[in-house]
Amino acid sequence: MVDEQYDIVVVGAGSSGAVVAARASEDPSRSVCLVEAGPDYPDTAATPFDLVNSHVNSLRDHDWGFSYQPTAAGRGQPFPRGRVTGGSSAVNTTIALRGMPEDYDGWAANGNPEWAWERVLPAFRRLERDLDYGDAPYHGDAGPISIRRYPVEEMTIVHQAFLEAARELGYPDCPDANDPASSGSGPHPMNKLGRLRISTAIGYLAAARARPNLAVHANTLTRRVMIQNGRVTGVEVERDREVSVIGARLVVLCAGSLQTPPILVRSGVGPRALLEQLGVDVVRDVPGVGENLCDHPALAVLCRVKNPSILDSDQPIVQTILRYTAPGSDQRNDLQIEAFSFSARGGPLDTFAIAAVLEQVNGRGRLRIDSADPHASPVPEQRFCEDPRDLSRLAGALRDTIAFTDTRAYREIISEVLFPTPERELTDEALARMLLRLSASGFHPCGTAKMGPGSDPMAVVDQFGRSHAVEGLVVADASIMPSVPRANTNLTSIMIGERIGEWIRTRPDRYGL
Repeated sequence: MVDEQYDIVVVGAGSSGAVVAARASEDPSRSVCLVEAGPDYPDTAATPFDLVNSHVNSLRDHDWGFSYQPTAAGRGQPFPRGRVTGGSSAVNTTIALRGMPEDYDGWAANGNPEWAWERVLPAFRRLERDLDYGDAPYHGDAGPISIRRYPVEEMTIVHQAFLEAARELGYPDCPDANDPASSGSGPHPMNKLGRLRISTAIGYLAAARARPNLAVHANTLTRRVMIQNGRVTGVEVERDREVSVIGARLVVLCAGSLQTPPILVRSGVGPRALLEQLGVDVVRDVPGVGENLCDHPALAVLCRVKNPSILDSDQPIVQTILRYTAPGSDQRNDLQIEAFSFSARGGPLDTFAIAAVLEQVNGRGRLRIDSADPHASPVPEQRFCEDPRDLSRLAGALRDTIAFTDTRAYREIISEVLFPTPERELTDEALARMLLRLSASGFHPCGTAKMGPGSDPMAVVDQFGRSHAVEGLVVADASIMPSVPRANTNLTSIMIGERIGEWIRTRPDRYGL
């Protein structure tokens, strides 16, 4: 029994899903239903403070409660993901980096020519309202996502010292990290206005809600996609423990790289062995579902300050970034170092951190799906640093990060380095052991339903997001990225929503509408 019927159902109102629904509903002749497992706050003035407060991540009130296994030797740790309209864009630190042109040209070279840099740039420009560089030819000045950078006078002492230390170490200044040719240290581009986090719920949904052809169903968990004779007919959802079916001609999965694969598996679309193991009827054997997990490994240096009064947990936690290229690497800006204004460890607030991050990643992990229960959590297994190329470059970045603590700028505020302690052995072998045990995620998972041509046996969708296996099924979120870009993934996810949402609106025939 179909309880409701729409032309398009979008599953997940996050960084990409809210965008897809907003763009697709611009066509008044199409009815669109946006389904979100978490709550919805249509009144911005009544939005809870943890969602407004962009100074720090929201980690509890609107979180899925996932955990992950970063390395084979590492312990399980929390993996924050937003469960609310706006998704992770509503709970993150609002870093608005684009990635390198080479990232997208790499996607194109792997059989996805629509995602070359010159083709994605217009979508990046369309989504942004850059308040600092809006007049530059590679920026936009009228989009729904406002972006600005902290001037030095608005930075915390930790971040002011970071920029001074980077200059002392010989890194060039980088006033705009979203300049396609840029590298070096400078302010983070951030999608925030004052304290207000400009999520896709605020940037996109707020204006789209008035449309009579757009419905938002919050607190509604998607159990599976309904498929008949190789074609979608809708989605089975659960709300207040009641199960119902929403009919649709087109289903667009935007549940994110950790939730889209389990929905596919529960729908009978995934690796045959896994479906049989979980007792799910096989609709299509798609071996790439849940594989190819790509993420940024990182490890932080922890520092105690001489004067704890310079730290405040109400400060913006991130403001600056350094991007640079590893010695001998052919991958530009493959490394990143960034400071955190404070590191809350319980007890007195007297520490901050500087993190080394590998941005261009060769290694891959997988998303472990152990149950067909819609309420069960998948487990990301990143397998960080098992690829020797990743291990050696991140080890070098950690050494570079430690060097920051010995600059004049940081010696003025640091009383001691707590990790790694000065007496710790830092040979190549010792660093390798440390990284294989302690590397952690930058929380940028992607690639678990990657796009690619039909000739790629691990591709789940084509370059337009269309399922290779099922008609009327589209994936439009970080799952489809073939590899993680050299940036936080939020802005790229919004760009994916822009592109596929526009294609659905302007080329409905391409999607069977």
